[in-house]
Amino acid sequence: MTSRGKIATLGAGRMGRGIATAFAYAGHDVAIVDFKPREPAAFDKLVTEARNDIATTLKMLARVSLLTADDVAPILSRVRVVPEAEAAEALRDAAVIFEGVPEVVDLKREALAKASRLAGPTPIIASTTSTILVDDLSGAVEHPARFLNAHWLNPAYLVPLVELSPGKVTDPAVTQRVKAMLEGIGKVPVVCAASPGYIVPRIQALAMNEAARMVEEGVASADEIDKAIKYGFGFRFAVLGLLEFIDWGGGDILHYASKYLSGALNSDRYAAPDIIGRNMAEGKIGLSARQGFLDYAGMDIDAYREARLKAFVDLLRHFELARKPVRDRD
Repeated sequence: MTSRGKIATLGAGRMGRGIATAFAYAGHDVAIVDFKPREPAAFDKLVTEARNDIATTLKMLARVSLLTADDVAPILSRVRVVPEAEAAEALRDAAVIFEGVPEVVDLKREALAKASRLAGPTPIIASTTSTILVDDLSGAVEHPARFLNAHWLNPAYLVPLVELSPGKVTDPAVTQRVKAMLEGIGKVPVVCAASPGYIVPRIQALAMNEAARMVEEGVASADEIDKAIKYGFGFRFAVLGLLEFIDWGGGDILHYASKYLSGALNSDRYAAPDIIGRNMAEGKIGLSARQGFLDYAGMDIDAYREARLKAFVDLLRHFELARKPVRDRD
């Protein structure tokens, strides 16, 4: 057994297994709790499937050198699949319980109500929903001050980001405890308001729909669009955040580009939000003004630019696209 806080996941599906893998990799004991009543043979089959799936993931990570083959068995030993009959003990022992049942409000509320009752008042409980607002679920939880949403991105064992969304009655100390625990296993948690789509799904939905729309309109083939995303859009935003990029180029550029696209494509989906105009009126256009969405006052701008450019060069090397300059022959 480890000395780190124990973790429980509700549901043995992809999200539950991914979260279990992430925490076990970081040294935590994890109980994957199966709330479905099953015959012994069916439960044994579930255990075998879940453990084989996690083992397959760990072996893959070993092949890409994130761990060694010798690490697989010790990590896997930290994960156990718990039947409904043993759920109460596993949940009471957990520091944090992550709910990962299907994206159906009634199913989630049922699982959360049962888990909070069995766990008692102490463990923190977090849903992992990507679509449902936290306060649409919190009413099902006993002692809802210990409840929040923690939206992981698949694959949970690899993607660093976890979006934390506290509800109206969530104790701020609970949010900080979950944030610290996630940082402790190498994740990058961000806190956002309870808003439909949170951060990444909301931006992602726009981008994916627009890519599909361009295929539909014959702008380019799916292959060409994806190539543009990987080597242009994704390349830039792996280094610069979206709002940082607005500041990098200047909010005025976005303002005029948005105005042109809205007219040329006859769609207000390209219209800039009011904050872009307000920032322009206040002179907050980005790096050149040392103030935009971010604050650059007192920053060594040249050093900042050089650091970002180095990160771009590192990405070029990753994509094996970095080349030496052509030199004139004597």
